[in-house]
Amino acid sequence: MPSPRKPKSAAKKSVSIASGSNRLIVGISGASGIVYGLRLLEVLKGIGIETHLVMSKSAEVSLAYETTVKVAAVKALAHTTYSNTDIAAAISSGSFKTRGMIIAPCSIRSVSEIATGVTSSLMSRAADVVLKERRRLVLVVRESPLHTGHLRTLTQASEIGAIIAPPMPAFYAQPETLADLVDHTVGRVLDLFDVDAGLVRRWRSDDQ
Repeated sequence: MPSPRKPKSAAKKSVSIASGSNRLIVGISGASGIVYGLRLLEVLKGIGIETHLVMSKSAEVSLAYETTVKVAAVKALAHTTYSNTDIAAAISSGSFKTRGMIIAPCSIRSVSEIATGVTSSLMSRAADVVLKERRRLVLVVRESPLHTGHLRTLTQASEIGAIIAPPMPAFYAQPETLADLVDHTVGRVLDLFDVDAGLVRRWRSDDQ
């Protein structure tokens, strides 16, 4: 009588869990102020944060109007870049883990798509994914003045989890150049992800 077969031992598998803690999605929309997105990419590259970039076509137009930088140079600052029409991109899925997303600058149109869930582009889809996965979404909204419709849209975006962070100058830091103002905004935005890039002159009271 044949002896009973020994059960096969379970094969040991190496499990790798990608936390996404070193990844940030960066969106650049067509709003004025593209310098914020450029500086953000430069800083994140300098401190070793993996960036996944998506730019709108309007952003490329703004780039040409506001700087002498070429689109290829912007994309070279990012770890990975995607077409804004590529809805099948990695950042369109919640299974692709990231620390969150920053859109800088962020247009009112982009906020409107995000606030209503009408994700007609990769940028708004990626933002929607970040929100549904309960990750951090920061919108550097660049518009002024704001009418009531804008304010309601911003409120709606805030209510579903986005952080509205307009690029407000901080004069207590005694900025001397436009670059100082840009760096302060970029630094404060990164603070929201617990990333200290050394850009912010912190407030200190006289007794500190």
